[in-house]
Amino acid sequence: MDVILIPGFWLTGDSWAPITDALSAEGHRVHPVTLPGLGPDDISETRARIGLADHVAAVVALVDELPDGVVLVGHSGGGAVAHAVVDAVVGARPHAVAHVVYVDSAPLADGGCINADLPAAQGEIPLPDWSVFDEESLRDMSPVIRAAFARVAIPTPAAVASDPQRLNDAARFTVPITLICCEMDVATMRGIAEDPEHPWHSYLAETARVQDVTWVDLPTGHWPQFTRPGDLAQTLLTALRELT
Repeated sequence: MDVILIPGFWLTGDSWAPITDALSAEGHRVHPVTLPGLGPDDISETRARIGLADHVAAVVALVDELPDGVVLVGHSGGGAVAHAVVDAVVGARPHAVAHVVYVDSAPLADGGCINADLPAAQGEIPLPDWSVFDEESLRDMSPVIRAAFARVAIPTPAAVASDPQRLNDAARFTVPITLICCEMDVATMRGIAEDPEHPWHSYLAETARVQDVTWVDLPTGHWPQFTRPGDLAQTLLTALRELT
């Protein structure tokens, strides 16, 4: 099975290295993505010209190269990209994407943005000071893990965080998804999704419209590929086995 791994902010395809061997060992063809603007040779001027649509287009191009039945895995902001990719391809190729896995993420609805509040400068968002993140995000993020993350972090194009999501095809709701819940547990997340009056419902309103949703607990912080890589790999493998 072809598995496209889409990283969140500040990370390249290499950030998936702690789990790729486990997926490959079970015969999956793994495609870790480095999104536009986050390559080793990209500079600030390049990043300032890149928006969310560019990230979506890069993954759509990869899906177009692969046979039907791709699985998309999106971590954090990469989940918004994954959802937009489904929306972009489902009309022409209804079976192109078999499943989407959201790692501490969720589908981003039309008109929403990933995080316009992150501090940007000169068209890019460097990895902020850890004080920007809440306690739940940083759970299990030891000083060693934080330092390793900071060493490899690349500024994210600012427009990717603030551009509105653009979705057009309601058929996106027919593609099954799995939400791997890290910072908040499944019971909390489902409660938010099912309660239109909840103050955080907008975060999960799009999830509530998907026809087939699987919820999985993986209690840790926002970066399970660093804090619990073995458990994340096994969680993904379980989801992939259920598709075959």
